[in-house]
Amino acid sequence: MSGPAAETARVTWPVQSGEIPPLAEAFSPRPETGSGELTGLEPGQTGVLAPPDRDAGEPVSALGGTGKTQLALASARSLWRSGEAQLLAWVPASSRDAILTGYVQALDDIGIAQSSDDAETTAARFLTWLARAERPWLVVLDDLADAADLDGLWPRGPAGRVLVTTRLPAASLGAPGRTLVQVGEFSSREALSYLAARLYQDTDQRVGMVDLAGDLGCLPVALAQAASLIEDTGIDCREYWRGFVDRRQRAASSGAAGPAAIVSATWSLSLDRAERLSAAGLAALVLTLVTLLDADGIPETVLTSGAACRYVCGSQVPAAAAQDEVRSVLGNLARVGLVSVDGGGPLRLVRMHALVQAVIRQVISPAAVEPAVKAAAEALLQAWPDADLPPLLAGALRACAATLRRTAGELLWSPECHPLLIRAGQSLEAARLAGPAVAYWRALAETSTRVLGPSHPGTLSMRDRLAASLGAAGRPGDAISLLRADLAERERALGPRHADALAARARLAGACLTGQEFPEAIWLYETTIAGREWALGPDHPDTLAARVDLATAYQAAGRLDDAVSAFRAAVSASEKALGAGHPDTLAARAGLAVAYQAAGRPKDAIAQYDRVLGERERSQGAGHEDTMAARAALAYAYRSAGRMKEAISVYKQTLSDRERVLGPDHPDTLATRGNLASAYHTARKLKEAIALYEQTLQGRERAHGADHPQTLAARGNLASAYHSAGRMLLAIPLYEQTLADYERVAGPDHPDTLTSRANLASAYHTVGRLADATASLERTLADCERTLPSGHPLTQAIRDNLRAVARG
Repeated sequence: MSGPAAETARVTWPVQSGEIPPLAEAFSPRPETGSGELTGLEPGQTGVLAPPDRDAGEPVSALGGTGKTQLALASARSLWRSGEAQLLAWVPASSRDAILTGYVQALDDIGIAQSSDDAETTAARFLTWLARAERPWLVVLDDLADAADLDGLWPRGPAGRVLVTTRLPAASLGAPGRTLVQVGEFSSREALSYLAARLYQDTDQRVGMVDLAGDLGCLPVALAQAASLIEDTGIDCREYWRGFVDRRQRAASSGAAGPAAIVSATWSLSLDRAERLSAAGLAALVLTLVTLLDADGIPETVLTSGAACRYVCGSQVPAAAAQDEVRSVLGNLARVGLVSVDGGGPLRLVRMHALVQAVIRQVISPAAVEPAVKAAAEALLQAWPDADLPPLLAGALRACAATLRRTAGELLWSPECHPLLIRAGQSLEAARLAGPAVAYWRALAETSTRVLGPSHPGTLSMRDRLAASLGAAGRPGDAISLLRADLAERERALGPRHADALAARARLAGACLTGQEFPEAIWLYETTIAGREWALGPDHPDTLAARVDLATAYQAAGRLDDAVSAFRAAVSASEKALGAGHPDTLAARAGLAVAYQAAGRPKDAIAQYDRVLGERERSQGAGHEDTMAARAALAYAYRSAGRMKEAISVYKQTLSDRERVLGPDHPDTLATRGNLASAYHTARKLKEAIALYEQTLQGRERAHGADHPQTLAARGNLASAYHSAGRMLLAIPLYEQTLADYERVAGPDHPDTLTSRANLASAYHTVGRLADATASLERTLADCERTLPSGHPLTQAIRDNLRAVARG
């Protein structure tokens, strides 16, 4: 398979990605005020649904309530049903984190995500796929909160359409190729048609419909709440209108106006009904929790957690009964139109309109806010295990935590930083959201400095997390500057030999090592060892760890003899303190093996790898993952030393063990099969190499899909083996397919694409197609010189190949 029709063997097209909300009951296509312009949206175009221009004195109106998401949803469903969207990606856009998470999920759903990539890299690959796809696609960016969040993340491509809903002013998103649609209230006729459709079962309930629609301002969210309550109670529009007018007057007397006064009246009437349907006071408590969390979707597990149930029902009600009660209340709130409970996707989400949330938050008493905030924070923690979660669930929890953080102010900092805030930051790191993680930890560090003080342990810890995120984001210089200041502060407050100060010194050393500031890193590690020996003793695990770190720094700096000596000392100290079979000792010995290899001492390296393997077998057994990894490392050492017979033998045993323990398509098994194939290839045993490369490619396609980066690499390896065997009728088409796939999936300028094009040129050269080889290499050289750093090895290799072709 090749080309866009072969994205992955494990995906069934068409594909929907993301948590797509349900279409509202009695949805109105809005022939007078809706999105008529979007019906003609062509592939390659973007539609933006934004609010109408408002007076500056109406801030609450910016929260919408006019039905933009519903119109986008209707357009998406129409394109999906017609086949004009074979990929429908629904992406919450309330933050850059949410957008990146949605893109990561979408790339995984089409089968070409790579878990080792960070979110920004994955998002870039998704955008590249969109730009080059031939399948028609639609990306909906729902509820864009800040145009800057889309910097570098706008989807584009001739086969696709983009829909954006936002509460931002329409003018702020205008650009060539974008159709701007300002969505306001229903027209009078649309409002009446909507109410008539909702009240179709009992036409008597429509009495007074004209007056009610007018006084509701034809605002869709208010009309929906009114219709739900009228349906549920059996009253007519006139009776509802009487109660509404009274509530609106009360809201106006409290300073509310415009849409805020309307929604203040409708939600309070709905709450009254929900309270009558539920046990006394419970509906208001559940509603308060919902109001503090993310409007776009709260996982129901948060609201049925122990903390939430205790807040709502009290501590005396048994857990199971309390959960049932909370679910019943949520059902009642949905029944009267205050929330929706969507159980159609992988997540069961509770949603509330942002305008309704904003209006309710304005009337919650200060005395009620603090216990609700604390309960919501604990509920989020309980629903958020410290483990890997599906991206959509983790993103929903982060969005809830972000909303709570905005609404709670400093309540989550009394008496110090609430653990929820730490969990949210850790979730950003786990999702490899490097940029958002930096911004998040920076904001928390600033808040901690202001609230707790610059020398508070919590503040220093927050700054450490910020430094780590800067390092992960590829900004070692900024991390080093921050860690230097933190070290100085700790040494001033605690003394240079305090354990926390020594730990800060080690962190700074690590950042310097990452930033290739080797002299400072080495000096810091040396002084860390001295300080830990004095403060903790030579056998303390932290002291032993510092010895390994110093050896690693020597090796990174190119001081290979010093690295070997330091690793030998680290192994000796660890054996003495912990024993020969301790994991830390074995890790140090493996480091020594790598140092020997780097120093050009393969015999010594092999001896160390062999000893690590023996210790692993004795302590953990032949089938343990660590043992199999140690055997694979030994095989690689043999291969690096040119001892191909031993390398092949050990790789064969490793492959057998991994197939037996992990299965034939486990990533480690596939990697080992590929390594064994490569060893056979190097040993010129091409028949065996080709058979294994073919098996590896088939396994990659089964496990990852046809467009996964590792599958593309396996395809290129097989083409190379065919090339080496002189089977050019097989090699050249496979090289061409690999190049086409890399160009489509990774883009024309990706290093893997450039390498693939060079490999194809080499094959052309082999069969005498000199013009094709020259043209391909000239293009590749120009691309390398344009996109890669000066002096890059790939550029030089292409230049050499071009000279060789020119010589014939």
